[in-house]
Amino acid sequence: MLELRSDFVSQVRRILVVGLFFIVPAVVAAQAPAAPLKVAIVGLEHGHVEGFLKSLPQHHDIELVGIADADPALFAKYQKKFDLPETLFFKSMANMIEVRHPQAILVYTSVGEHRHAIEIAAQYGVSVMVEKPLTISLDDALAIRRAARHYNIHVLVNYETTWYSSNRAAYEELAHGSLGPVRKVVVHDGHQGPKEIGVPPEFLSWLTDPAQNGAGALYDFGCYGVDLMTWMMHGEAPLTVTAVVNQDKPQIYPHVDDDATIVLAYPRAQAVIQASWNWPFGRKDMEVYGATGYAITIDATRLRIRHEHDNDERLVTAPPLTSPENDSLTYLAAVLSGRVQDKADLSALDTNVVVTQILDAARESARTGRTVRLSKLGND
Repeated sequence: MLELRSDFVSQVRRILVVGLFFIVPAVVAAQAPAAPLKVAIVGLEHGHVEGFLKSLPQHHDIELVGIADADPALFAKYQKKFDLPETLFFKSMANMIEVRHPQAILVYTSVGEHRHAIEIAAQYGVSVMVEKPLTISLDDALAIRRAARHYNIHVLVNYETTWYSSNRAAYEELAHGSLGPVRKVVVHDGHQGPKEIGVPPEFLSWLTDPAQNGAGALYDFGCYGVDLMTWMMHGEAPLTVTAVVNQDKPQIYPHVDDDATIVLAYPRAQAVIQASWNWPFGRKDMEVYGATGYAITIDATRLRIRHEHDNDERLVTAPPLTSPENDSLTYLAAVLSGRVQDKADLSALDTNVVVTQILDAARESARTGRTVRLSKLGND
């Protein structure tokens, strides 16, 4: 009887040991940090690339593996400032992808070059994040969407205001019914002007070229409000678009507008988007008015809220955004890993195809002095 018990105990021990042999590596693998997302930069002529390079040391989940730009002087500029290794630099985007095998491309070219960069990346099956706006024409936007679908890649658009907790709080107020149905949204975006605030010369040169930027302030800052309104309308396009532009500083910006107002008309709502290179101070704020309340953002974190039956408005600080929806790089990594679905949000391609349709119509309205009625987009 004692021998039987001893054999039984021995068998149990062997089973436990074998089980642990398989369990321990699985636990260790589950606890091991994920490998960094390998990204590459395409283009150095967009001033926002400096913000990326500054933030990179804090992003241990991101590894920069290559930089492609046809101008060696631009690479030398950033190489010196950020102590970048010479081996990162390539003149050819295609060559850089073939050698470095990035998992995502960050595009910092002119807006007019976005389509070209995305189509090259798509052919290699590499996903892309571009700086706002998506592109300069509806034709380009539809071509980008076709390429993304054909090659099964993600295309995301990065707006600074996407990562404002105040905008998220205003959206939640509307989504939860606290403001009633949306009736009017007013968005203000811009600054004193790109030359006035001292953007780098390579940035200024294409910002003020309609062939590379689409327009002036109309595209540069109008895109923020159009993106926010399209998000709040869950991707619905307006019925009509009306735009008025001014050229208040032709001696500085002879080829593009420097002030723009865009009016979007929906069946039961309006949006008024004021974009300017003529504000006395930089601003990015929004007013959301519903049938029973309002939410007015002040800056990236604060907003004023008043609901039906409130005697007065309240000044509140929005709760911080949580990872992975708190910054562009973390969000990109989450989308590519499948932790976040590429949904109809501020960064999404479908949202930004509608944004481009609206901006294209606004440019046409400003050119002709007429309201433009939008056609329903196909799903090609």
